Amino acid sequence: MKAVQFRAHGGRDVIEYSDFPDPEVARHEALVDVKAGALNHLDVWTRRGLPGLDLPFPHVPGSDMAGVVQQVGEDVTRVSPGDRVALLAGIVGESGGTGDGADAERHDDPTFAPDFRIIGENTRGVHSEYASVPAENLVRVPEHVPWEVAGSASLVFQTAWRMLIYRAEVRAGERVLVHGASGGVGHAAVQIADYAGCEVYATASSAEKLDYAADCGADHGIDYEVEDFADAIYELTDGRGIDVVVDHVGEATYGDSLKCLRKGGRFVTCGATSGPNPGAALNRIFFNQLEVIGSTMATPEQAEEVLELVWDGVFEPRIRETLPMSETARAHEIIENREGFGKVVVIPDSEL
Repeated sequence: MKAVQFRAHGGRDVIEYSDFPDPEVARHEALVDVKAGALNHLDVWTRRGLPGLDLPFPHVPGSDMAGVVQQVGEDVTRVSPGDRVALLAGIVGESGGTGDGADAERHDDPTFAPDFRIIGENTRGVHSEYASVPAENLVRVPEHVPWEVAGSASLVFQTAWRMLIYRAEVRAGERVLVHGASGGVGHAAVQIADYAGCEVYATASSAEKLDYAADCGADHGIDYEVEDFADAIYELTDGRGIDVVVDHVGEATYGDSLKCLRKGGRFVTCGATSGPNPGAALNRIFFNQLEVIGSTMATPEQAEEVLELVWDGVFEPRIRETLPMSETARAHEIIENREGFGKVVVIPDSEL
C-alpha cells in the first residue's frame, strides 16, 4: 500500500508518499480502508520532533481518519466488515484500545492514565491507504455524513468539547474568548461555546477569518494583527473581563489572556503552538483567584457525545482545503503558515 511517511525528523522535505508494508490485523484490531483523513498541529510537531518522542522510523503520521472496515480480528465485536467508521485517537494500555479507564488516576478517565497515548504521535498513524487500529477506537459514521467531514471532526471537536463542557464547565451567559478561531480546535470551540449559550469572543489574523468565525457563532471578532486583544476585550466588556479563555497558542497569548479574565475566571489550554514556557504570572493568578486548567483529548464517551452532534449537523468541521496524500507536505505548509480557515483534509491518491 501507499502511505504518508517520514524517515527522520525535520522540515517538510522529509515527508514522502510511497510504498509501505500492508498492516497486519491483531486480535483486537480492525483493518480500515481509509477514505479521508485530516491534519492537526500534532502532525507538524511529530514531524519536527517533540522532546522525549522516540519513534521507530519510517513513521506514518495521522490521528484523524474515516473509512470502511475491511477485516476484523478474532476478538472484535464492536465493528464488522462494511461498517463506516471514524477514529478516536486516544489509546491506553500495551495492546491499544481506550480500555475501561480502570487504571486511570482519577474519575475512571483514561486520559489520566499514565500510559495514555495518541495514535499518530506515539504509535503508527493512519494517513495511508489502509490502517489497522484497535477496534475500541472506532465509532460508526452514518451513511449521510461525507467522508471529508467524518475524517476531520474527531480530534478537534472532542478536544474542544472536553475543554469547554467538562474541564472549564462553561455555563449559558458566560463570556468566552477563543484564541486562534480559524484553526481546527479554535473553530470547533467557537461552535461549542455558542451552542452552550455563551457570548463568544474570537481572535484571528484577518478580517476574512473573523467573518468565518462569526458564521460559526462568534459574537465579537478581534484581529490580533491590528489591535491588542487584551485592550479590545477591556473595551468590549466595559472592563468586566472574560469568564473563560480557550487557548492552544501558549507563550504568545498567555500573559494577556490572564489580563482578560475577570476575578475567578478560568484559563483552559490544550496546547502551546507558540511555545510552552510563558511567565507564570503567579501574582495575577493568586490575587485574581484564577484557575489554569489543562485538557487533553477526551474520554470515548465524551468524544461520541460531540460526534453525534457533528453527524446530526449541529456542528460542522469547516474544510479549508482537500488534497491528495501525495501532497501532504503542502498540507503541512498550509497549517504552518496559518492559511485559510478550518481543517486540511488529505485523501489517498487511489481514492481520487
